[in-house]
Amino acid sequence: QVRLVESGGGLVQPGGSLRLNCTVASGIYVTFSQYTMGWYRQAPGKERELVATVTDDGSTNIGDAVKDRITISRNPALKTVYLQMDSLNSDDTAVYYCNADKRGENYWGQGTQVTVSS
Repeated sequence: QVRLVESGGGLVQPGGSLRLNCTVASGIYVTFSQYTMGWYRQAPGKERELVATVTDDGSTNIGDAVKDRITISRNPALKTVYLQMDSLNSDDTAVYYCNADKRGENYWGQGTQVTVSS
């Protein structure tokens, strides 16, 4: 079974930055390059929404709410995807979930809390 191990969440002041990390862990060999990796978020009372995804070749899909404020990247050697978030505001407060996706397989992390508050 594939596990997605998330880190980097926490409390940050408005205007601050965070980097979220998601590492693929598995009891079997995983071909990391075959998965589109991404981050989604869910705020209280709202539906889960796209933050960003990135493929092995670097193609990205960025959510409108975070456009120009985030950078998503991946490190194949570490089987890790990174989400750099800048200029954070209260609307960014949510549980952030890592996702790995390919045809026939879809995995989610447990979620990491990001709270933007003074």
